[in-house]
Amino acid sequence: MSQHRHGGARTVPRRPPEPMVEVTRDFGGPPPSARRRSPSLLVPLAVGAAVAVALGVYGRTHTPTGIAVNVAGFSSPLTVKVWLGTGAAFFAVIQLLSALSMWGRLGGFSPSWAGSAHRWSGRIAFLLTVPVAVHCLYALGFADYDTRTLAHSVLGCFFFGAFATKMLTLPKRGLAGWVLPVIGGAVFVALIGIFLTSSVWYFTTFGIQF
Repeated sequence: MSQHRHGGARTVPRRPPEPMVEVTRDFGGPPPSARRRSPSLLVPLAVGAAVAVALGVYGRTHTPTGIAVNVAGFSSPLTVKVWLGTGAAFFAVIQLLSALSMWGRLGGFSPSWAGSAHRWSGRIAFLLTVPVAVHCLYALGFADYDTRTLAHSVLGCFFFGAFATKMLTLPKRGLAGWVLPVIGGAVFVALIGIFLTSSVWYFTTFGIQF
């Protein structure tokens, strides 16, 4: 850096002030981390919507076969379907309760195994829904004979779309705190709706059968 002498005194040229980056960022809009939250949900939501639509289109265009899944010991494939759906709903409730425990919403009851119970109950619930979905799509198709069957078909497609969205959202970081509870709640509500429009309807119409 060059120096100049004036009357024996040494002066050093001043450096220009640095730009106020932090002030501009604070007052010019939300921080970059907040601006990245919304776009990060676009792919999971798009994939979930595509899954739901694809299942609905297949169920509508596929010619129902009348039978797809059967298990020895049950009287019909329909009873297999309703009992698998009942099991899925049971484990979904376990997952909800374990999630509430993890979030401290059960009056301080939060055992160390709540996390494991939450993960495994969710896995088991989903696995139980797979043969049910195969039976519904392959054997019955997208039904809309009445309000119940239409609601059941729509909820079934929505459930797997919401589940796909949830699985793609789980690994993401920096999301708002409400994102996972809302998506998980949508999955739970859809599954319970499926249970009410199939298993509960069957048991109240035909009685408890195996």
